[in-house]
Amino acid sequence: MSNPRVLFAGVSSGSGKTTAVCAVLSLLKRRGVKLSACKCGPDYIDPMFHSSVLGIKCSNLDPFFCDRDLLRCLLNENSGVELTVIEGVMGYYDGTGEDGTDNSTYTVASQTETPVILVLNAKGAAASLLAQIEGFLNFCKESRIKGVLFNRMTEMNYKNISRLLKQRFGNSIVPVGLIPELPEKCIIPSRHLGLVTADEITELTSVLQKTADICENTIDINSIIEIANNAEQLNFSSPTIPQFDKINLAVARDEAFCFYYKDTISLFEKMGAHIKYFSPLANEELPKNADGLLLGGGYPELYSDILEKNTVSKESVKNAILSGMPTIAECGGFQYLGNKLDGKKMCGVLSLESFETNKLVRFGYVTLTAKEDNLFGPVGSVLKAHEFHYWDSTDTGNSFIAEKPSGKKWDCVISTPTLYAGYPHLFLCANVAAAENFYGKCLEFRENRQ
Repeated sequence: MSNPRVLFAGVSSGSGKTTAVCAVLSLLKRRGVKLSACKCGPDYIDPMFHSSVLGIKCSNLDPFFCDRDLLRCLLNENSGVELTVIEGVMGYYDGTGEDGTDNSTYTVASQTETPVILVLNAKGAAASLLAQIEGFLNFCKESRIKGVLFNRMTEMNYKNISRLLKQRFGNSIVPVGLIPELPEKCIIPSRHLGLVTADEITELTSVLQKTADICENTIDINSIIEIANNAEQLNFSSPTIPQFDKINLAVARDEAFCFYYKDTISLFEKMGAHIKYFSPLANEELPKNADGLLLGGGYPELYSDILEKNTVSKESVKNAILSGMPTIAECGGFQYLGNKLDGKKMCGVLSLESFETNKLVRFGYVTLTAKEDNLFGPVGSVLKAHEFHYWDSTDTGNSFIAEKPSGKKWDCVISTPTLYAGYPHLFLCANVAAAENFYGKCLEFRENRQ
C-alpha cells in the first residue's frame, strides 16, 4: 500500500526537530494537504501537541514494543491520508543494544522504509555541518537520509552550505530549507517530562502559526513533499484482533490524567469496548455501568490540592476498585490510588505515599516478568513497558520483576487478579493476549454486577 511519508530526525535531543515538525505540519495544512503524524518512541506529549493544537491525529511508533509488521501496520492504520510526518526521538541513531542503535529512530526508519530528513542545529557552524552530515550518512550502510533541514541558520549561510552540500554529495541528499533564530514568543516552554501539555500553553496555536509565518519562505515544502512521495510501498501482515461482547470502559481523562497510547485505546474499541471518559479534576463520578477502569499517567502532582478536595471522584474510584472492577493504573494513576500524594490525601486504595525526588527514577525501557498470576496473565508471563518519572512511592510493589536492557533488575507493580498498579507504562496493542485477559476480566465483572 502506498503511504507518502517522511521522518524528521535530529542529530541529538535539542536539535530542533519538534519545532521543525510543527512548522512543517502547519505549512502543509495551509496548502490543504491531508495529514497524519507519528512520534518515535514512548513519548506521550508530542502526540498531544499534534492532536490538540494542530488538529492532526498522531500515534506512536516504538520498535521496543512492536515488531516490524506491527510498526508497519500501525503506521498504515494511522495514516490513510495524503502524507504522514514522523517525528524522531533523541539523536537519529540513539538506542539500546550492543551497538547502541536498537530501538532508535533509525530502527523505525529502517523497518518502515521511510525517507529521512536530518535536522541540524547550525548555530555557530558552517562547513563543519558537512562533516556531521557525512558522518550520519556513512554511520550505517543504509541511512535512509534523503534531505537536511538547518535549524538556527541565516539565509546567507544557507546559500553557502547548500552549494557545498551539492558539491560534496551531489543529489544523494538535498537541502530542504532553514529555520532562522526564532524570537522568544515562538519558543515552546518545557518541563521535566518533555514539552508541557497542550492545554497548559496559552494561545499555543497562535505561537505555532507565528513560527509557520516565519518559516513560510525558508522551508522548501515542495522538496519535502517530493521526498515523502518517493517512500517505498508498505507491505505487512495485520495482527488478529479478537471480538467480544460490548463492555463500558471508563477512562480518566483531563489535565491530571492524560498519558494514554491512542493505539491501546483503539485496540479495546476494536475488541468491542465503548470508551467512557470522566474527569477526577472535575470531581466526576465513574461513568455508570462501567465494567473496567483505566487511570493513566499525567501530572496529578500539579493538581494534588484539587484532587484531594474532590471526594466524589475519589470515593467513586475507590469503591469501584474494592468491588473488584478490573483496573489498570499507571504512574500518575498509580499515585492517585495511594494514601497521599505530596502530602495530600488521595483515594486510599493502596497503602503508600508518593513524593518528589527531583531526579529521574528508574528511567527507560523495561521487560516485566510476572511473579504471580495477575490481571494480564499467569505467572511467568512477560510484558514490555517503560518508566519516566521524577516521583517515587513508599511502596512500588513486587508482583513483577522489571529488567532493563542493561540487565539491571528490580521488583515492581502492585497486582491482584483485577488490578495492575505501578509506575511502568504499557503499550498493550503490542500484547494482544494481555489486553484480551483484561477484557475478559471486565466481561466477568459485568456479568457478576448484572
